[in-house]
Amino acid sequence: MFVPPPYREPSGSWMVDLIRNNPLALLVHNGSPLAGPFATHLPVIPDPDANREWAPDLAGATLLGHMNRSNPHWKAIQSGEVALLTFTGPHGYVSPTVYGKTPAAPTWNFTSVHVRGTIQKIDSPGPSEDTLDVVKSTVRAFEADFGADWDMTESISYFRQILPEVGAFRFTVSGADGMFKLSQEQAPEIRDRVYRSFSERDCARHRAAASLMASLP
Repeated sequence: MFVPPPYREPSGSWMVDLIRNNPLALLVHNGSPLAGPFATHLPVIPDPDANREWAPDLAGATLLGHMNRSNPHWKAIQSGEVALLTFTGPHGYVSPTVYGKTPAAPTWNFTSVHVRGTIQKIDSPGPSEDTLDVVKSTVRAFEADFGADWDMTESISYFRQILPEVGAFRFTVSGADGMFKLSQEQAPEIRDRVYRSFSERDCARHRAAASLMASLP
């Protein structure tokens, strides 16, 4: 991903936070010359048994994800292949009316992280305890961050019934790029107008983008 210098993340923690707060990723990989490329939206979490310390470019971190085994993308993946995970954070349209000057041009402020790495299928025959662990870890992460601490205990037997349809994988990160385009190229008074415009919107993603703008160094 091309990232102009003003839009680089202030620190690697910004990329980690974006991944945790926006876990619906797009997994992209080339596939075969005739069938590929493939792209699938799926939930991804940091491996709870790893990632105690993150490198600035996230290299060496481990992510976990899963998709439907009936998806042709799953069948096309070979363990050890290079793939890309993209995560999209807060974003919103910036109208020239916000700038209060002419000439001006519209733009779109957005935040995104592209993670490169290798994918390893968790692909043992039949119902896999490793696959079940990925599902349970995903539930724990999402219930803690987005749910109501739902207790999955009484549903584990149901999880085991659907495991044959679940394709889980481990993703080892080789590097990442973060794009945090939040009007950094504008003069301070223009950035302030954009910030106030976003923070006063009813749309949650605009307000989330405003919060990031307020956190910029």
